[in-house]
Amino acid sequence: MQPCRRWIPPFARVPQDLEEELRRGGVVVYPTETVYGLGGNPEIPGVLDRIYGIKGRPSGKPLPLIAADVETVRQWVVWRPDPLDRLADAFWPGPLTLVLEASPRAPKGVASSEGTVAVRVSSHPVAGMLARACGGWIVATSANLSGQPPVSDPAALPSALLHAVDGLVDGGPLVPTPPSTLVAVRFHHGSVSWTVLREGAVSRETLSLFFGRGQTAAAAEEI
Repeated sequence: MQPCRRWIPPFARVPQDLEEELRRGGVVVYPTETVYGLGGNPEIPGVLDRIYGIKGRPSGKPLPLIAADVETVRQWVVWRPDPLDRLADAFWPGPLTLVLEASPRAPKGVASSEGTVAVRVSSHPVAGMLARACGGWIVATSANLSGQPPVSDPAALPSALLHAVDGLVDGGPLVPTPPSTLVAVRFHHGSVSWTVLREGAVSRETLSLFFGRGQTAAAAEEI
């Protein structure tokens, strides 16, 4: 079996053959501001199922997404300006993933069984360009087999994964960085509650500054 195709950034725009691969429903490995991601266009039928299969990830665990910009995020989630505008202004682009209620415009299969979508705007230029090449969104699950640690050096990517994908955007070893902080934000008749699902680059203490009176942090959950 031949190894996957490889693209080497930086580039001013997404190479044409890479963009065409994504438009065909291809699945690629690419760098983000934290670790290497595994993704494709979530709006193309079969892409999500293929990513689940490559990772060996249970289909009940929704796949996180990277959006091209905040305006794109607003299309697929229920967006409340307070506190979401302030969070976006402070931490996007960057390693804060918000779990928000999906809007009716979100494609089937993107939302969790609870009706939520996990999304961030990445500060890595490649991740942003790939999201735009996919029409605004790209799947952003970590490029590892389920149960294994995430990868920050493409030399450490599992060979089984590389042979299963359509290409690797090889940005070289990434600077060791904590994963994105994963926060569920829920709205309840004028109040807001938030839950840190995964500790990461943005601390709980920092997030608490953005939630005023009546907004509480629930106990952390494992994901």
